[in-house]
Amino acid sequence: MLIEVTTDKSVAEAAAALQAAVLANHFGVMQVHNLRETMEKKGVAFERECLIFEVCQPQQAKKVLEQNMKVSTALPCRISIYAQGGKTTLATLKPTTLLALFDTPELAEVAREVEETIVKIMKAAASS
Repeated sequence: MLIEVTTDKSVAEAAAALQAAVLANHFGVMQVHNLRETMEKKGVAFERECLIFEVCQPQQAKKVLEQNMKVSTALPCRISIYAQGGKTTLATLKPTTLLALFDTPELAEVAREVEETIVKIMKAAASS
């Protein structure tokens, strides 16, 4: 259900590399959430570094949404980057697993394509 890729890069380095990899693969970054900053603004001390990237490939999203608008509750795809155990991890929920929850088997191929591209993006961001 979860795809994880680790790297020796810092969270900031991995984030910069992820931005570039997303664009190189014809996806777009819709939003980046910095959990530490967000929680601190709410008065909650949070020491860990974690960035959550919301990414989307508009043509693929259109295909999915034209078939089943309920899938909008699982969009956009998210890639989390966080430090743990001396490494930086990039993680995402498998699009194939998420889409399977919506009982729309005709979208399995789109989910597989999106998942393959997201894995490619994450591996590119993690590589040195």
